[in-house]
Amino acid sequence: MKDKKAEDIVEIEDTRPEYLKKRVLVPSITGIIFLICGLFYAVHTVYYKSTDDAFIEGHVITVAPRVSGPVLHLNIEDNQDVKKGDLLLEIDPNDYQAKLRETKAKLEEAKAALVSADNQMTKSLSDLDFAKNDYERYSKMRDKGISSKQDYEASLNKLTAAEANNNSARARYDEIQSSIKRLEAEVEQDELNLSYTKIYAASDGKITNRSVEEGNYVQVAQPMFAIVPEKMWIVANFKETQLANMKPGQPVKIKIDTYGGKKFQGKVDSIQRSTGARASLFPPENAVGSYVKIVQRVPVKIVFTEDISKYNIVPGMSVVPEVKVK
Repeated sequence: MKDKKAEDIVEIEDTRPEYLKKRVLVPSITGIIFLICGLFYAVHTVYYKSTDDAFIEGHVITVAPRVSGPVLHLNIEDNQDVKKGDLLLEIDPNDYQAKLRETKAKLEEAKAALVSADNQMTKSLSDLDFAKNDYERYSKMRDKGISSKQDYEASLNKLTAAEANNNSARARYDEIQSSIKRLEAEVEQDELNLSYTKIYAASDGKITNRSVEEGNYVQVAQPMFAIVPEKMWIVANFKETQLANMKPGQPVKIKIDTYGGKKFQGKVDSIQRSTGARASLFPPENAVGSYVKIVQRVPVKIVFTEDISKYNIVPGMSVVPEVKVK
């Protein structure tokens, strides 16, 4: 009986369906795959640091007028490429030309008045010298008793009047000189204002956010459009726990959401000397009773090391950089 039961047990084990035998093997293979993936991920995170909190950045040059007036000519269109020095926009210059002519006319009048004042001062100096000599002569004659008191006092009065006239003439001359300097400064400012009616491109780039049309009246400092140069870079906000081995110059693989199948090449340019929160307009006040520790992020500047001019990469695009730190 014991042998018979043993044989029955063996037969039962040997005749199990194949799917039952496979169920024992499947979890083992899956576990090995997960283990391998986990080991690969662990090793990968040691040598590479990545973040999805990263965006394309670039210079955005906002163009605004320095004088007000109606737009006379507009030489740009939306998303147009421009070169440095191109004439982009012209404000009606008539008012500024008239103001410049008026100031120049006042300047010429002041210069003519200065010539007259100079002549008057020269005459007053001559009269003063004559009055001084006359007074000295009558003063000596009085000391010798050969001049009357009336003549002496008359010469003294003439000297006093000559000195007053000379001081007045000199003050008038100095006043006109000051007016000339002021008017020369006004002419210079009027010439600058006239030149500001023409707005030129400060850099190569592409017109963006255009909000002005020909005929619009624009005010001083009113944003009209922006010029975005071709140079782009990346600002990646890494966690502070990822920065231990990150240094400028380390290679970076860059994935841009727009070009999912393309890996761009770059390098770490610099690391900001403060966290993003600390550099904000309203930094957090951590010395409070309700403090909760939060992992901070530090902006890292990454630059491209390959030519990206043929790609449509613009500020604000989302990217995922991967920095090789070891």
